[in-house]
Amino acid sequence: MKISGEARLFTIGHSTYSSEKFLSLIQSQNITAIADVRSRPYSRFSPHFNQNNLAKSLRTAQIHYVFLGLELGARRTEPECYVNGKARYDLIAKLPMFKQGLDRIRRGIKSFRVALLCAEKDPLACHRTILVTRHLRNDAGPVIHILGEDELEFQEDAETRLLQLCGMQAEDLFRSRDELIENAYDIQGERIAFSLQPEDSVEDSI
Repeated sequence: MKISGEARLFTIGHSTYSSEKFLSLIQSQNITAIADVRSRPYSRFSPHFNQNNLAKSLRTAQIHYVFLGLELGARRTEPECYVNGKARYDLIAKLPMFKQGLDRIRRGIKSFRVALLCAEKDPLACHRTILVTRHLRNDAGPVIHILGEDELEFQEDAETRLLQLCGMQAEDLFRSRDELIENAYDIQGERIAFSLQPEDSVEDSI
């Protein structure tokens, strides 16, 4: 399925795709720019997704590449983003640098068809959705997650799945659907947030 029209913002996790498969997936949606939101733009098992290799292959395919891991990554160097050694998405979202990263995406989609890149295939297991597109979904037009060949998921459908993942009903007597979704984002953010190991320092987190 190919999405055309007003959609300008996509996401994709590189997972274990080959370089050829990855390029096929993004080209199928006419992606013209990749915004890499990995804090560490490297892959031990798939070196073709290391930053330099990826940027080169995208350039050959005439797709722009920008690294935004410092702005939009989930592994932060700012000590104020950690509580008891665990990153807090609500605190990351308050950072001026994070907000600047969001603004770069908002500006970018005016000229490019952008896909946010991270590692996890499932958008609900990744900060690109639970942290980043959570704060873009209301003002960046439709957000669409590329899951595989002819397999796409709109942000609204991902949010329905998020409610189910968190064991929450889509309707509640005391809370609106929007309130339930925000609560589900918080729950999932706590589940997947990066935790420092005892031997790590905050400075080692990126």
